[in-house]
Amino acid sequence: MSRARRVADELGPPLLGVAGLLVVWALVAAVSSSITIPSPLDAWRALRHGIADGTIGDASSRTLFRLAFSFAVSIVLGTAIGFGLSLHELTRRSIRPLIVALQIVPPIAVLPIAIGWFGFTERAVVFVAIVGSFPSIALATIAAFRQVPPILIRAGRTLGAEGWELYRSVVFPAALPGYVAGFQQAWGFAWKALLAGELIVSAGHSVGLGQLLAREQDRPSILFAALAVIVLVGVAVDYVVFGQLDRRVRSKRGMLA
Repeated sequence: MSRARRVADELGPPLLGVAGLLVVWALVAAVSSSITIPSPLDAWRALRHGIADGTIGDASSRTLFRLAFSFAVSIVLGTAIGFGLSLHELTRRSIRPLIVALQIVPPIAVLPIAIGWFGFTERAVVFVAIVGSFPSIALATIAAFRQVPPILIRAGRTLGAEGWELYRSVVFPAALPGYVAGFQQAWGFAWKALLAGELIVSAGHSVGLGQLLAREQDRPSILFAALAVIVLVGVAVDYVVFGQLDRRVRSKRGMLA
């Protein structure tokens, strides 16, 4: 199959879905009377204007910077906790339920605590994003190490691998697909938690996409334009970064048809 055909097979159905959504959006905007719904064309004009005057660009860059920092911290923290718990059965059984409980708690429920500790600052928003995402990485790390086939570990020991060498050459590579797959879920939690925090916390002049939504509630066109940017960024990061990373890892291990 040619590269162009593969790209068409991958992008064709999503683009068809987007086209259908735009048609439905335009129809709803045309017949709505009791509520204000801008048409896709109005949202597009607002988007162009927001990009031209820097409003949307500055907000997007600020939100993406917060996302990158908080998600990097979540990866380090979640990986360290997950790997540490996977080494000790009793500790894992004692601590894992607490991590599951933390994952279940809506990140927005942590926001009052973050505000109490850090005030209405950028640190409160980042803290909420970290708390919302690192449990998923920790749980994915635990699951990935526990799902390594014992026969691989026995084979590695038979070949003389022990201690750190066993983990480096056998356990880590075998656990990598499950570990990477957990990134997609974790970053989704981080993205939603970050935007929820931005909606409520106004961090001075550092306006992100969530703060832009809260500030422009009386301007439906720019509101829908900001929502479109949030969706596009989310889909792009999920597909381009984590989707391709997962595909590459699985492809190297012969896990793709």
